[in-house]
Amino acid sequence: MQPFTFNTTAGVRFGAGVLNEIGALAAARLGERVFLVTDPGLMATGLVDRALLLLREAGVSATLFSEVVADPPSEVVRLAAARAAEATGVIGLGGGSSLDVAKLVALLAAGAERLEDVFGVGKARGPRLPLILIPTTAGTGSEVTPISIVTTGAKEKMGVVSPVLLPDVALLDPELTLGLPAPVTAATGIDAMVHAIEAYASKNANNNPISRHLAAQALTLIGASLETAVKDGANLAARSAMLLGSMLAGQAFANSPVAAVHALAYPLGGHFHIPHGLSNALVLPHVLRFNIVTAPGAYAQMAPFAFPGVMGAGAFVEALAALSARCGLPQRLRDVGVPEDVLPTLARDAMNQTRLLPNNPREVREADALAIYRAAW
Repeated sequence: MQPFTFNTTAGVRFGAGVLNEIGALAAARLGERVFLVTDPGLMATGLVDRALLLLREAGVSATLFSEVVADPPSEVVRLAAARAAEATGVIGLGGGSSLDVAKLVALLAAGAERLEDVFGVGKARGPRLPLILIPTTAGTGSEVTPISIVTTGAKEKMGVVSPVLLPDVALLDPELTLGLPAPVTAATGIDAMVHAIEAYASKNANNNPISRHLAAQALTLIGASLETAVKDGANLAARSAMLLGSMLAGQAFANSPVAAVHALAYPLGGHFHIPHGLSNALVLPHVLRFNIVTAPGAYAQMAPFAFPGVMGAGAFVEALAALSARCGLPQRLRDVGVPEDVLPTLARDAMNQTRLLPNNPREVREADALAIYRAAW
């Protein structure tokens, strides 16, 4: 057995209604002045107001930052960190973008590091402010990953990867996901499946038995629950399984990193602002069809976890594509406004994802990336 390292969030609190504990948790963990990071869409749901009330009732003063956008640019991160200069702790409440920004705010507001110095793997050393993350979607697993993705310049995404970014507590309340629209449920659910699939098959030297076990359990939970959650958004059992599956997949890929699906998805988000989960779903079957030519084994092993009775790598890939279609997601790049003449640019940009591509089971060259995009178009 090869040596490996496994890190995850120190504390996890999971269950329907656990948001009600945020006041007591913040008072105990974050100090008197909390900086709460979220986005405008969540503000409209009333969840942020509820969280602020719970904090006030616990005697915790909260400053609100609600300017997070999808694919958050570095300017938003810097603005939030500057406003958090007097905070004693940080809460991230929302989807993956809000949680990613909250991680970096906790790091940068501590004052020891600059954003431009921490891009890459292991460059962020800390310290950071105490941090609680509360996901409201079941997809990114950001609440248990040491990763924050930022849009730099006009269109390129870069990552900060360091165990320092792991929060002190991940608070997972499936009731917070009950209002998710079906398209968001579908896209984030496929995103979580991608995390599990790429973690399980990763060529990274730190691919390990714990990550593979978590990935398999995530696929079991999500494979059995995604369609129900999409079609019956008020089904708390399905929502709970999706949120738990997303977290387990996050723990898996936090330690056995993702690969070419993400590498090819990032340029779609950077150029066209296609949501990350949907970007992953659009390229997933095409990347896997490319991979199984030379490395079918891991995909064959995963098949019955996600789809009981499905055997073999090829059948697994087709079952994933069919699931995406049944959940109502667009199936082609042309369906989401990607013009054919931009595909070579996307392929060139994908080659910049040097953190991810080496983890892919099959080497991806620029010509391969272009062929995958063409297949997806």
